[in-house]
Amino acid sequence: MKMKTIAIIQARMGSTRLPGKVLADLAGEPMLARVVNRVRRAQTIDDVVIAITNLAQDDVLEQLCAARGWLCYRGSENDVLDRYYQAARQFGAEVIVRITSDCPLIEPGVVDQVVRAYQSSPRVDYASTALPIRTFPRGLDTEAFGYDLLERLWHQDENPATREHVTQYIYKHLDEFNTRGVTHSEDLSHWRWTRRPCVRPQNLRAFWARCFFVARCVSRVE
Repeated sequence: MKMKTIAIIQARMGSTRLPGKVLADLAGEPMLARVVNRVRRAQTIDDVVIAITNLAQDDVLEQLCAARGWLCYRGSENDVLDRYYQAARQFGAEVIVRITSDCPLIEPGVVDQVVRAYQSSPRVDYASTALPIRTFPRGLDTEAFGYDLLERLWHQDENPATREHVTQYIYKHLDEFNTRGVTHSEDLSHWRWTRRPCVRPQNLRAFWARCFFVARCVSRVE
């Protein structure tokens, strides 16, 4: 029987380096909407949850979720592991796919590869694009794991610094877990396809503008 697979996208307005970046405009849509829409195209995803903080500054994100009909969970700002755990519990996730909100170029096909790598054997605890080494561009980062593993991390990880990064405990204790990596045939890890301070926002906007131009031209030809 198919397990309920939910992508949980962590988001907040209070980024220390780029406040409000999740609502940055990309060709007429907020960046978060671009992420959600692309994740929803993955064949293995049953639903998407936006996991935001309880801070008042994230009220605008909850309003966006309500307006778009997206599932939303509000939780701890810094204990992101708890935010994921509580969101997964609330919405009955059996398989969790972790995505961050600053990746508007997230690739549905890569998401599917990671989920299927996790599902390839009942012995697999965790699958990721960062194992054994990162070969995909930054911005395509995807992780998949079961609810049982998330609950285990929630109980075992007592370090606030690693709980903020959700799955970092796994990387510090790789010998305790059966992991599966998803890699690209070519090492493209030097590329950054994500909204970070080192990536100019005009580059992402130009990409989206070009995509829409090509899409319109194809539509006219058809």
